[in-house]
Amino acid sequence: MARRAMSLIPHWSSRILSVELDGAPFYFSTREKHLGEEAPRVFREAQSDARLYSLLVCSGDKIRQAKLHGQLKDELLRELPPECHLSPMSSFVPNVRDSLLKGYFLKDHSESSSPTERLLRDLSRHDPVLVCSYLKREDLWTQHPWSGADSLTSDMAKDYYVVPSDAPECHPSTLNIINSDVFYSFEEAYEVLNKCGDIIPEAMSVLELLPSGVVARSKPDFPVIVIEGLDATGKTTLTESLRDALGASLLRSPPQCLSPMRACFDREPPLIRRAFYALGNYITAEQIGQEGMKTPVIVDRFWHSTAAYAIATAVSGQVCNLPAEGSEVYRWPSDLLQPSLVVVLTLDPEERKRRLSNRGQGETEEEKALDHNQLFRLKVETAYQRISGPTFVTVDASPSADQVLQQVLLLIRAKCHL
Repeated sequence: MARRAMSLIPHWSSRILSVELDGAPFYFSTREKHLGEEAPRVFREAQSDARLYSLLVCSGDKIRQAKLHGQLKDELLRELPPECHLSPMSSFVPNVRDSLLKGYFLKDHSESSSPTERLLRDLSRHDPVLVCSYLKREDLWTQHPWSGADSLTSDMAKDYYVVPSDAPECHPSTLNIINSDVFYSFEEAYEVLNKCGDIIPEAMSVLELLPSGVVARSKPDFPVIVIEGLDATGKTTLTESLRDALGASLLRSPPQCLSPMRACFDREPPLIRRAFYALGNYITAEQIGQEGMKTPVIVDRFWHSTAAYAIATAVSGQVCNLPAEGSEVYRWPSDLLQPSLVVVLTLDPEERKRRLSNRGQGETEEEKALDHNQLFRLKVETAYQRISGPTFVTVDASPSADQVLQQVLLLIRAKCHL
């Protein structure tokens, strides 16, 4: 039996499993005895000819686990018969931080089970992958954990009944957000990229650009104003106008020095990608500290964007699934410079889309998601508003650029005493 899977056995009965269907999680658990419950929805809706399996990546190393999770998906999509369908899946212990394991739920509609089971049998021999198959007996479904070696412990050798489970108090992804999707210290983000040096050469290039040491510091002599908002809300126009009106320095996050590495890290799993963007904020903070001793500083995006996009991506389903306001997930990193004021530009979705089309520019994958998924846009905006720390003001960006500029200048003069 895989060593990591062995370590999970004592908690197996207390774990809940979640399968993503149409972007929302559906929960079930396992039990040694059946008490007459109806089968969970994900099983009730399975077609009669479907064979069902689950795969969970169980490595104790966060970076290896993140890389293997992505590689596993690539391998399954490449090797499985076309009649197979994959859904994201996870396993977790409710309210236990860092207990979330990610994987995939597989429905196989192919004529023969041999190709799929041959692939899964091979995967189950790999240390960090736990494979389970599911069998229907009359109206009951059972789960059978596999082992690459034909020796299961007594606890795992038996089948378990699959039963419905209530939704947990908190969305399971929130258990692993801290220092996996959102980073709250320089050291935590640095450690991820430092461990990636052997497998991602660009990681060392990023580390060479970092300030020699980052500690919590007092604000610079001059105010620091961050402008946030989705693309096409007018950030570029506003930030450049503010620079000219205030005689300020203009900085952007992520900083220009990271541009050559962005494409590489955008292809990496969330853990590594988010650590890269987190460190970009610390590079920008160092630049702010230097410029803020001479002039006011305007910053085009900062930690709000890094955190809000990460939280909205990690937490599936409705806005109500986001961590509640006041959650530690929204806290500002204690060692990251806080701006004097954060202005978030908002815009009607249709007007924003019209402005984007007028640009004639291609959209990033995240922007495409925003345009086609109103729910994701709402989650990003909600996460923006819940972040604690610096003074935060929302400004309607639909008036003319000059009107928006004058409104923001009034805010700056009132709150930053310029």
